Amino acid sequence: MATIKPFGGEAPDSTHKPPPIILKEVYEQRFDEADQARKEAIWRELGRYLQRYIAPSARVVDIACDLGYFIRNIRAAERWATDIRDVGATLPPDVRFIRASGLDLADVLPNNNFDLAFFSNYLEHLSSTEAVLEQLRVTFALLKPGGRVLILQPNIRLIGGAYWDFIDHQTALTEKSLAEAATMAGFRTKQVITRFMPYTTKSMLPQHPLLVRAYLHLPPAWLIFGKQTLYLGEKPS
Repeated sequence: MATIKPFGGEAPDSTHKPPPIILKEVYEQRFDEADQARKEAIWRELGRYLQRYIAPSARVVDIACDLGYFIRNIRAAERWATDIRDVGATLPPDVRFIRASGLDLADVLPNNNFDLAFFSNYLEHLSSTEAVLEQLRVTFALLKPGGRVLILQPNIRLIGGAYWDFIDHQTALTEKSLAEAATMAGFRTKQVITRFMPYTTKSMLPQHPLLVRAYLHLPPAWLIFGKQTLYLGEKPS
């Protein structure tokens, strides 16, 4: 796993970094080793499905990558990952890892460089709608003209009060507010799948890889179980 020195020098001390409790204690309490193994199995199938959005020649960056569930389960010519935590040791050797806040990435990654930026279950952790908009603007700067952003995002309209069951959730989004924010950041909306994946890996949906694969190829099931939205936006050429 390659850890890359940020472009332009050391990563800045960001005022946007969340409190330390979010970086360590919450995640250690929330996901034990068995949970992580289940997530990895689900993401193998989800990565296979999302590969349709990724060309073999693409440069892909996984923003707020967690333990790298997405980036290690997709194929691309270049794979990059970022997180505010030091998770580089969990990533494959060819993944270029940058430790930085997502809001600082335009200062530490090459701009106008990536074909696809991805984030999953991230925007709800930001402190405000203003921070969500800023994150989308930063992502816009990283992408080439014609590059795309792919976002998997819990949808409070579908989840209801359970959205706040996690102490680190701070900002609520629906498919409409997500698309509106992306448009304000400069993206053209290409696709919105309002109901896509279940809310958490601890949901009632069967989690055997073959059942996950079947679910992903059975869109009518999404209308029952889907609580997360998949958004695809494009930076104009």
